[in-house]
Amino acid sequence: QLQASGGGLVQAGGSLRLSCSASRRGFSTSAMGWFRQAPGKEREFVAVISWNSDETYYGDSVKGRFTISRDNAKNKIYLQMNSLKPEDTAIYYCAKGAYKWATVDRKSFDSWGTGTQVTVSS
Repeated sequence: QLQASGGGLVQAGGSLRLSCSASRRGFSTSAMGWFRQAPGKEREFVAVISWNSDETYYGDSVKGRFTISRDNAKNKIYLQMNSLKPEDTAIYYCAKGAYKWATVDRKSFDSWGTGTQVTVSS
């Protein structure tokens, strides 16, 4: 199971740090990712990190502002979000990749966690 936390209400320009705890086997040998979904919109890729943190990749809309990281000893991943914008408002989901690396395609992920709401006010 995956459980995301850390969401909340923040003003534009502010920061938040999301966490995702994994309680299932295979976490430390799997890529992990973050997606988000705003009301009325498709679920959007945000970031992915390889199993050993060697590789990361970001969606164009968050590149340079968000940083994904992981701590395999704690079975956690994180999403540091800086310079937040109102358009970042969404429910954020963490997901486990099916392999050691994953692409932006949702089909690359085989487990999804509960989401955490992020609201950025202007």
